[in-house]
Amino acid sequence: MPPLLALTYLQGLITSTRAGVRRRVSGDAGATTLELVIIVLGLIVVAGLLVAAITAAVQRRVDQIN
Repeated sequence: MPPLLALTYLQGLITSTRAGVRRRVSGDAGATTLELVIIVLGLIVVAGLLVAAITAAVQRRVDQIN
């Protein structure tokens, strides 16, 4: 998956998550601490997967050059 496409997808996920949180929370305009922790952990996992995929792709290219 190209990095720009992945970032666009993540932005869409963040936007939809924020909208869902706003709908569920009637009096507050923000997310609770637990929701923010879950969102941040999810983003860290996705970022780790992207780094692993990019590293593997670069490593494959280096192996092809050698």
